[in-house]
Amino acid sequence: MSSEPSDTPDRSELRVGCPRCPAPIAEIGDGRWSCPEHGAVVPLWHPVAASYDDFAGHLRRTGPFPTYLPWPLGPGWAVTDFAAVAPKGSTARATMTCVSGTSQLDGPVDVLVVSEEAGTGLGARVAGLTGEHGAERIDPGQEVGDGPPTVRVRVGNHPVGLWPVSVSSSAGEWDRSVVAGEAEGRWLWLVLRPASAVLLLRDDWILRDVSETGPQLVALPFGGPRPPW
Repeated sequence: MSSEPSDTPDRSELRVGCPRCPAPIAEIGDGRWSCPEHGAVVPLWHPVAASYDDFAGHLRRTGPFPTYLPWPLGPGWAVTDFAAVAPKGSTARATMTCVSGTSQLDGPVDVLVVSEEAGTGLGARVAGLTGEHGAERIDPGQEVGDGPPTVRVRVGNHPVGLWPVSVSSSAGEWDRSVVAGEAEGRWLWLVLRPASAVLLLRDDWILRDVSETGPQLVALPFGGPRPPW
């Protein structure tokens, strides 16, 4: 599977929207898009359904920008959602994936992973940190790097520390845990539902950049209910 950027239109059906909110956006010419709430934005591309073909299109769109998945997926787990913030013909600014499965203690679990450039706002949206009247969060904030990390994951061969991000002022605060850190100079967010599923990260989780994985992706299971974000 090639991970080189391509301007060839994908055959899969895509939604296009704002990376910071659910509002529809309008193309205003020359590959530029505008959100009624946030003005000029880089578009968020989101497939209607998660499938191998859709994921191949996602990797063509994002090119060398990392797309992380927990690796390997456990039995019964599947890729249920993914998205990208990417201008046409240029370098992507963010990617998101979601894998869903079950754990013995938590039952159904969703794990969403976002890698993004600072100031993009997708991670905060996925984490449910969007506020009202323009007061929404964009980046994780001062929690990251304050004291020792709560958990660590491995990104490639490197350990990455993750710190808890408070969701106490957001709706549904008890339904998820949010941790964030920095990997390869970008923000890395993990959002886990339910909140207790954060304990899964104690099992030395590995995040793999699948943009360079190639034929092994054929074996990945896709589909299933996706969480709201």
